[in-house]
Amino acid sequence: MKRAKRDPDMLEEYDFSGGVRGEHAKRYAEGANVVVIDPDVAELFPRSRHGQ
Repeated sequence: MKRAKRDPDMLEEYDFSGGVRGEHAKRYAEGANVVVIDPDVAELFPRSRHGQ
């Protein structure tokens, strides 16, 4: 298998040896959305599902 070029933003200590290729591909293809907000913004929504 041919190795991909190393991403300069990827740190040496990242270990993906236990990773599974395509594990979440089906769900992603179905249109799963991920929204990440800063903690200070999250504080404005105390009743959200996150962290309950």
